[in-house]
Amino acid sequence: MDEKLKELFSKNLVDQLLAHGETQASMTRYMKISSATASDWCNGRKMPRVDKIQALCSWMGIELSDLLEEKSDKTTKQAEYYLDDEAREYAEFLHKNPEYKVLFDASRKVKKKDIEFVTEFIERMS
Repeated sequence: MDEKLKELFSKNLVDQLLAHGETQASMTRYMKISSATASDWCNGRKMPRVDKIQALCSWMGIELSDLLEEKSDKTTKQAEYYLDDEAREYAEFLHKNPEYKVLFDASRKVKKKDIEFVTEFIERMS
């Protein structure tokens, strides 16, 4: 087995576990594997069979490419940090427009239409 592929798979697996709030322990329970096997996968010592990789993908709701292909660090980190594209867009907007930072804390508790209303209100008052 290609060592680079094992290394890439293990990095992607660990990143995906973190991104989905899962652990090696939860993976062992779901996959019905030993903790030693999970550790081997996460540390790049061994590579699972294709059927196990597909089961991992189903469990986390990801594509095979998410485990088997190289991803840019920026893409991976963004995927881990933001739950969805809309949240990422709002965070980028707030970063570029610091005068709206007051909305950041409020945005966790209100609906999108409420945020849009307040944003429009602030813009009209400026």
